[in-house]
Amino acid sequence: MTKPDLSVNIGKIKMKNPVTVASGTFGFGQEMADFYDLGRLGAITVKGTSLEPWSGNDYPRTVETPSGMLNAIGLQNDGLDAFVNEKLPFLRQFDVPVIVNVVGQSVYEYARVSEVLGKTEGVHGLELNVSCPNVKKGCLAFGNSPEGIAEVVKAVREVTDLTLITKLSPNVTDVVSIAKAAVEAGSDALSLINTLLGVAIDPWRKKFRLANITGGLSGPAVKPIALRMVWQVAQAVDVPIIGMGGIMNEMDAVEFMLAGADAVAVGTGNFVNPMAAVEIIDGIEEYLASANISDVKQIVGAVGK
Repeated sequence: MTKPDLSVNIGKIKMKNPVTVASGTFGFGQEMADFYDLGRLGAITVKGTSLEPWSGNDYPRTVETPSGMLNAIGLQNDGLDAFVNEKLPFLRQFDVPVIVNVVGQSVYEYARVSEVLGKTEGVHGLELNVSCPNVKKGCLAFGNSPEGIAEVVKAVREVTDLTLITKLSPNVTDVVSIAKAAVEAGSDALSLINTLLGVAIDPWRKKFRLANITGGLSGPAVKPIALRMVWQVAQAVDVPIIGMGGIMNEMDAVEFMLAGADAVAVGTGNFVNPMAAVEIIDGIEEYLASANISDVKQIVGAVGK
């Protein structure tokens, strides 16, 4: 049997395989390039980028839990100009689409960052982060209601033709209604889930472990919730989905695709094993070959059919 076809399309983004990395877990690629050719990935999704530099939250910002991690980084980044002038030139040397995670404290900021990136060579798509739970203004303030998410997506849609991927929060009561609102407002694709809000306490010091008190939980602990939400949303919308949440190996990735994800993103797994993403690409190919499946798209949503 010839090698299975791993290629997928997310809007206008053509991915050679269905594996990208979750924003915030891969930086801008420089450190990971020491481990493997970044061109092996289906796409690179870079760290959240805002109009002006953000300093992030106070330390400590991360806590390891028995089956994942809590983080409260607060979307620290050097801002739009630094990304375009200092980070993007490095990424352009690899044969891989670049998706920029866009954050903002106002609708104007989302639109302005998107407008500039839409005219910038080397950017192939935008992931609108309206779901980060670790900042006090913007992001989840927009993403926790259909009206809020629609406002951001519409404003961005008006200023760019780049593929728009809206990243959804699990910290809502009805993820399906919010997914529908994003699509109706012009989102070409969806990614889910972002982290779940949690806390950790030091029982000896009788204090919260994170300076921010709350943080976003990621890793294997959230996988069943993420799978459920991907499956629910896939039944309700007709746009591509990038699934994420506790994907540590190829069989985790296959589960997400069976649930309805067209592609997957590796997040916390990058911290545990820097080679996780490329090992998952190889593992998906081996799974398809062993199951005599010629095209990865054949398994998308198969569990719900």
